[in-house]
Amino acid sequence: MTLNRRTLALCLATAAAWGLSSAALAADEAPDALIKRLSTDVLTTIKSDKALRSGDVDRIVALVDKTVMPNVNFRRMTAAAVGPGWRQATPEQQKRLQDEFKVLLVRTYAGALAQVNDQTIQVKPLRAAPEDKDVLVRTEIVGRGDPVQLDYRLEKTPGDGAGWKIYNLNVLGVWLVETYRGQFAQEINAKGIDGLIETLAARNKSNSAATKG
Repeated sequence: MTLNRRTLALCLATAAAWGLSSAALAADEAPDALIKRLSTDVLTTIKSDKALRSGDVDRIVALVDKTVMPNVNFRRMTAAAVGPGWRQATPEQQKRLQDEFKVLLVRTYAGALAQVNDQTIQVKPLRAAPEDKDVLVRTEIVGRGDPVQLDYRLEKTPGDGAGWKIYNLNVLGVWLVETYRGQFAQEINAKGIDGLIETLAARNKSNSAATKG
């Protein structure tokens, strides 16, 4: 498996999680049906939008900001990536962590959008009971080369925003949250929560300069 293929898969995964589709989520939509719909919409949108395929970060960020909350529990995703330090962070620090983490993911993988060509998504049969509130949806990206494993962890949420929300992604056997947790733990141990925020902000600034350069 090459780094480019893994990067492309993670790009598609985060795009699906952030929901480039404008369709509203139905509270009774099955988790595998949700992933299939989002993935299909993402691929269709990317293939038909030259700005997205060229890695236009500002356009991608705008789409993420508009539709992120209905489709992903990003607070849970960020909290899990930060680990025990999350509980020690103030509300303002938690907000900064969420904001910087989202920008990091978007800017890191925006360039991979240009690689989207003839890929399709195949959703594997769901292994879950009707009453389950936490499920694993397994998919593969099929196109040139070997299929790429791409799995989603979703939770069923109650209340006004009832429906399935994504909180973790597995690309080629590597879980996104766990990957960042190790990196973030080192920063927190060395520099504290504010140090992690500063590191993320600096990395985002560097990535922004690189994409504009």
